[in-house]
Amino acid sequence: MTYSLETFLDIATEAALAGGAIVQSYLGKLEEIQEKSRPGDLVTEADKASEAAILKVITRHFPSHGILAEESGKGGAIASEFLWAIDPLDGTTNYAHQYPFYAVSIGLLIDGIPQVGVIFDPAHQDLFRAAQGLGATRNRRPIRVSATTDLARSLLVTGFAYDRRETPDNNYAEFCRLTHLTQGVRRGGSAAIDLAYVACGRLDGFWERGLSPWDMAAGVAIVREAGGQVTAYDGSPFEMATGRILATNSLIHPELSQELQQIHPLEKF
Repeated sequence: MTYSLETFLDIATEAALAGGAIVQSYLGKLEEIQEKSRPGDLVTEADKASEAAILKVITRHFPSHGILAEESGKGGAIASEFLWAIDPLDGTTNYAHQYPFYAVSIGLLIDGIPQVGVIFDPAHQDLFRAAQGLGATRNRRPIRVSATTDLARSLLVTGFAYDRRETPDNNYAEFCRLTHLTQGVRRGGSAAIDLAYVACGRLDGFWERGLSPWDMAAGVAIVREAGGQVTAYDGSPFEMATGRILATNSLIHPELSQELQQIHPLEKF
């Protein structure tokens, strides 16, 4: 059976809303918070319950598709041209502290390219959606990246990987340098929302390292459909497997890319 991108988008939306409802139902009621392999990389019963609800929706409609989910890993027909990249709760540390900056993120890669994305921020009831060629929306209304043309007038966002304590490739130097060159750099704690905010013009650019496909897939599709640009740090084609991303309104992209290439890492603290 052949499905349209609009159908994929509708099912991804159904799944994201289901996951978001479960996330909100656990808010402030967590009984178990665990660390994964690295300090600060948390998982809760809300992550697991949200993922189960999302997978139930996706696998019911598309049992022959591949799955790559944060908590349960690979599943389904991984060799399929269709791969769902699922983060049931992006920003778990924020969520565990009841800091309202977290989201459900669901992206569909077709032949390795993010073509459908849904990011749902249940704390603020913000629903970001996009599919290739269909545009991007926030709460069903069209969105567009910002019109900021100069890095000096931009507001950026970034994040810090879980291995930042062990490696000099830790983003601290970039954060300091770009804070100096711009109107500010924010650190939200959810890559999915960071990308959604670039897409809707609340932020002008985002860069980060150490990310997983489920952190980026949905946001990449949404930024691109909103008129933004997504590449590697040096402006070369974006490769999800590297864990590195540079996403902007496209207007500041060359300048921000150039700065990122010139910044030398700080020594380990």
